[in-house]
Amino acid sequence: MKRKKLEYRSYGMRVLLVVFLLLTFHFTLLTSPDAATWSGVDETVVEKYAEEHGRPGIDPLINTDQGDLLLFMFLIGGLVGGFAAGYYWRMLTENGPQGENHRQQNSGNRQENKSVGV
Repeated sequence: MKRKKLEYRSYGMRVLLVVFLLLTFHFTLLTSPDAATWSGVDETVVEKYAEEHGRPGIDPLINTDQGDLLLFMFLIGGLVGGFAAGYYWRMLTENGPQGENHRQQNSGNRQENKSVGV
């Protein structure tokens, strides 16, 4: 009985995976060719009102439109975030309020209790 239930779950997960992949394929490849020519909110709304009030746009301090600079910035952010998460991994995953220090204190208490009882 359990084997049948497991087979149905496995089959259902396969069907959901295929449907998800087909929808992903559909929405990524079948976009209209005019989508690249659409202007964004910044160009149509913000720049329009800024020019009306005499505040034309200026170039950004760090222009991320050049080459792979934006990709590099995301890489640096990922490295910093990954380093921070790795450094504080035990604190993030432990159940105790203080992470490893809390665990060391508890293990010391257990050893003292065992030696006293013997």
